Formats: sequence, C-alpha cells, structure tokens
Amino acid sequence: MRYRDAIAVLLVALCLPIRTSSVTAQSLPSPEVVADQMIRRALMDRKGYAWLKELCDMGPRLSGSPQSYRAIEWARAKMKALGFDRVWLQPVMVPRWVRGEVEEAIVHLPGTSRAVPLRVLALGGSVGTSTEGMQASVLRVSSFAELKTHREEAQGKFVFFDFPMDAGKVPTFAGYGEAVRYRVYGAIEAAKVGAVGVLIRSITTRYDDVPHTGVLFYADTLKKIPAVALGWQSADRLAELLRRHPQLELRLQLSSRTLPDTLSYNVIGEIRGREKPEEIIVVAGHFDSWDVGDGAHDDAAGCIQALEAAELFLRLQLQPRRTIRVVFFINEENGMRGARAYARRAAQKEEYHYAAIESDRGAFTPRGFSVTADSVLIARMQAWIPILKKAGIDWIRKGGSGADVSRIPNCPLKFGLVPDSQRYFDVHHSANDVFEAVHPRELELGSAAIAVLTLLLSETDLHLPNPVSTH
Repeated sequence: MRYRDAIAVLLVALCLPIRTSSVTAQSLPSPEVVADQMIRRALMDRKGYAWLKELCDMGPRLSGSPQSYRAIEWARAKMKALGFDRVWLQPVMVPRWVRGEVEEAIVHLPGTSRAVPLRVLALGGSVGTSTEGMQASVLRVSSFAELKTHREEAQGKFVFFDFPMDAGKVPTFAGYGEAVRYRVYGAIEAAKVGAVGVLIRSITTRYDDVPHTGVLFYADTLKKIPAVALGWQSADRLAELLRRHPQLELRLQLSSRTLPDTLSYNVIGEIRGREKPEEIIVVAGHFDSWDVGDGAHDDAAGCIQALEAAELFLRLQLQPRRTIRVVFFINEENGMRGARAYARRAAQKEEYHYAAIESDRGAFTPRGFSVTADSVLIARMQAWIPILKKAGIDWIRKGGSGADVSRIPNCPLKFGLVPDSQRYFDVHHSANDVFEAVHPRELELGSAAIAVLTLLLSETDLHLPNPVSTH
C-alpha cells in the first residue's frame, strides 16, 4: 500500500467526512492538500509577521494601560477587516498596576563611600517605597527552608532569594517551575519573618543584566513589602559583595502603585461553521503583556498565530465544518480575569466547545501539541501526525494546554502549542521581549501548525463525550 493510500485509510477510520459517504458538495479538499496550502501561504505571505509588527509598535500591553486599549481596538478592527462573520468585545474588569518612573537599588559598603548600583525591576503588583526610599541590610538565602532556619536574622532586612534557574535541565519550563515560586510567594514568606523587602534572582537563561518581572502574591493578613527582580549579573554582583561585606546595606526606591480596577475587554471573532456551527473550536492567546519590551513572544505572537490560523481558512476561501472562534484573553499575566469571564459566559450560554487551542510559549519552532484529553482520544489523534509533520509537529501528547483555555467548561479537548523552549526564558517578562526577537519563519510555522490542527478538528468526528445542545 502506498503511503498516501495508508493515510487515507486512517482518516476514513477516524470518520473524516471528506472521506466517507456523507461527503457534501461543500466539503473541503483532502486535509493533506489543504495543509500544504496553509503552510505554504503562511510562510510565503508572512501576513502574521506583518500584523505582529503593527501590534508590537503599540508597545507593551499591561491590563488597563493606554497601550492595551489601543491594541484592543486594533484587534477588533483587524478581525472585521479580515472578514470574520462576527466580532465583539467582552467586558472584563481588570486590575490596574502602574510601575512608575523610579526603580533604583544601590549597595552601600560599610566603612567606605563606595556605592554600587544594581539593575532591578519591580515584580508585578509590588507596593512601592516612600519617596525617600528605604535602606536595610540584606540576608541572602537559597530557599524557603533556609529562610525559616534564619528567621531571626531576617527581621528588619531585605531577603535576597538567590535561587538560579537550573540550566542543567533540557526542558526549560522544568527549571522555570522550580524557580518561579520565589517570585510568586517570596514576599509572603519574607513578610512572615519580619523582612522589609524582597529581591530575587531573575528567572532567565541569558547571562545579561536585564531583569525579568512577573506577578507576585501578597497575603491579606501580612504586611505588603516591596519586591524586585535583579538582573543576572547584578544578582551575581550582590552575592559576591555579601560574601565580602556581610554588613553592607541596600537602598531601594520604587514608585510602583495599584490603582482601582478598570474596565477592559476580551476580543472575540468567529468564522461560522458550515455544518455544525454550534460546535466551537477556540484558537487563542492572551492579549495582555508585562509593561517592559513589546510583549512580542509573550503573548502577542500567540494571539497573532491564533488569528492567522483562523484567517488562513478565509485566505484559502474555505468554510470550516465547525465554528472557529478566535479569543484574545485579557489579564492572563496578573489576574486571569479574562479567562474567568469567558468561562462564565460559556457556562451561562451552555456553549459546547468541541476543542480549544492556546499558544503561550513563545513563537519559536513548533515541536508538538500537549493536550488535556481522554487517552483514547489522544490515541485516535496519532493518525494525524503525518499531516501535522508537514508543519513541523512531531507529536501529540497528554499534558497541559494553556492557562486561559484550561478554564473553559464542557470542552473535552484542550491543546497547547509546544515550540522549542531553549530561548524562551532569554526574553520572558523582560525588556528583551521585542518584535526583533521573533523569527518570521518560526512565527509563521506556528500559525500554520495551529491552522492544520484546527482543520483536522473541524472536519473530523472524534465521537467526543457528552456534547450539549445550545439554545
């Protein structure tokens, strides 16, 4: 049996309507043919890359910022201009944190007039200091356990959590998962022992002095203390200075503050399905970013890939069998408000989401799709790999999907695009995350990979569990 014939047999076994007796005059060409067209057009036209430039030119898009509102209007207008059947904004109340103009950390060495500046970036949500700043000595620890051991020494000091991301792990997200706890929970643990502030080593794989931010949590029952990330080289510098001058003091000044919640929006656009419009396939990214750099990889690129994956159907004049819904979720970075609002709406309207796909790991070379699904369904989808390989996808495996789509109720298939991760934490949550850091071919191949998976999901009956009827 020839290779092409073998693929056709597998698709018939999965009940693809384009290969069964239920074919209609409106059915799409074979998925192999459409996949080739999608991939070629994405790589040749580079529309997504041009859209990414337009978006990044607006600057970073922290929830509630002026740039975020400009981006929301841009996205709504773009979806309408591209010919989506329906486009709307979903209102969402979001937190409003402002970094301010002042972020300064200076080490003062005992017995000398020498002052050593350090590169710092306030963690997202951090309280500020007084306008005069604050000065205290520094306790360096490598873990929460070590902090508990030295709790008596921590009182009235800055706590420096010197926990580097483990460069020895090949999957970089594994190293990130170990280190991120000090960014997220460090202020809580330090406040428990009476510390006055927190410094962390930036969670990055690049040896430079660009600090990386990200959300922190506070506990309502504890004092909120300021928290910053140090650039890698500044963290090394502080560690060495503490080794030689344990009694040194650090002066920190921050002007960050939290304002009242404000109104923002999820941006949503649909291409209506030709046969099963009530069955929805979401393709998504999160539209907010941190307030440094352009938020290019995290997650402007993911949103653009979702947009282009749907638009490729329009570009090729193909109407999907199921409805494709593009969702740009707001406020993933510091609240998840957009995902929660969307989930509530889906539950209230009793919408049936056949599948959801999220891109939120950067626009690097696509490798696979992780999926939250029944193992039987994952086994069935292995027949798609020869088609997905055309876009560089080598596997579909059980795993997480994405922070936003994971909340969608009544959705039996939730996918996350998994690109190569070796360079992602060079740029993540930092001023390094700019448009120029995105390679056009890698971005476009990711768009094509999502488009091909969306095609297969749209045209295939996987006999998913417990669909509901919409009203």
